[in-house]
Amino acid sequence: MTAPPRIFASNRRRAVGRRIASRQPRPGAARFVLEDMIEDVLDRLSFLRHEPGKALVIGDWTGALAAQLERQGAEVTRADPSTFDEERPFPDAGFDLIASLGTLDTVNDLPGALIHIREALAPGGRAIASFVGAGSLANLRRAMLAADADRPAARLHPMVDIRAAAALLQRAGWAEPVADSRALSVSYRSLDRLVSDLRDQGLGNVLASAAPPLGKAALERARVAFLEGAGPDGRVVESFEILTLSGRRSLRGT
Repeated sequence: MTAPPRIFASNRRRAVGRRIASRQPRPGAARFVLEDMIEDVLDRLSFLRHEPGKALVIGDWTGALAAQLERQGAEVTRADPSTFDEERPFPDAGFDLIASLGTLDTVNDLPGALIHIREALAPGGRAIASFVGAGSLANLRRAMLAADADRPAARLHPMVDIRAAAALLQRAGWAEPVADSRALSVSYRSLDRLVSDLRDQGLGNVLASAAPPLGKAALERARVAFLEGAGPDGRVVESFEILTLSGRRSLRGT
């Protein structure tokens, strides 16, 4: 079997985890993307009346989802994506719920990761995976192209779109597969504030081939280009497309 291409670097993923840990204690640190994902997972579970007895939560560095599930009586295992490898068979199985938050967009073998999630579920168990998908950060992408001028570098991740995600769920054998997306819009007065929010939340670049750093002139071009998208109030509305994959393991256990 041919190994998947190495797009993302595991050492850079670990560095992102350390950055989150160092930045989150700061006053006003951004965490709105993960908070939105957590709220959505809880809403889905409530609507479906799914009350897991044994749950695995991956990527929730706030601890809020695990804490809420524990209050509801679940036995919860918390997994740190900097040490937990979703591209390998999970060390434990039989989960009634697996929630993966903000992690699957930076795995090299997404089909394999989805299969491992399915295999770790108990028959009838449910999985919900949310991450930032295609269509996100259009203004940032435009600013980066302006910064690099005629020599563009890979500074933002390739992202999964909803059609590809739906096909991957079926390929991975999830029962009742659903892929949907929603937009989370945030307004900014500067490129620097957006970049700070991305770093707070671990949404920075973890590509295996790192782009060269921006020089002062390129950074200034990026700042100017970013503000070209501003509305009458001087703010740029940036969109985060949150892609959510959900499904079950069949009652037959396959």
